[in-house]
Amino acid sequence: MTRLLDRTHTDNTAVQLLLRAAVGGTMIAHGVKHGRSINGTAGWFGSIGFTQPKLQAQASAVVEVGAGAAIVAGAGTPVAAAAVVGTMAVAAKSVHLPNGFFITSEGWEYVTNLGVAAVALASMGPGKFSVDRALGLDSKITGGRAAALAAGLGLAAAGAQLAMFHRPENK
Repeated sequence: MTRLLDRTHTDNTAVQLLLRAAVGGTMIAHGVKHGRSINGTAGWFGSIGFTQPKLQAQASAVVEVGAGAAIVAGAGTPVAAAAVVGTMAVAAKSVHLPNGFFITSEGWEYVTNLGVAAVALASMGPGKFSVDRALGLDSKITGGRAAALAAGLGLAAAGAQLAMFHRPENK
């Protein structure tokens, strides 16, 4: 029994695959939704204070689909996770924070959980069924360093995007 528990504790393959599918699949779906209606998405970005809404809509679609696909494949996992963190941080700051915690009020519950799941995935690594493992990259940046990279790079990118393009007073 102890051996079974030890193996279960150390083999996260199923958890890594599920987390990659959930986080990556969600990002792909969200990006495809944005991409199907660039003009509608651009109108929405303009309404929440972005100064170049069409550029934001296009970038959002590309980053969300690209990061989601990379996460599903387990490719460049800490950097792909950083893209999720950045996207969720921009969404939190530009839309969700003023609305409280719960998603039912357009709060920050959902975006926070998706961002934290991406950081957790970066920390765990993509697992043995991944592009990173096939290329021998899965052991280069791991654990806390991978989590710090995903969180730090994602938050820095979000801060830069918001500083350059978000002017909520222009709503």
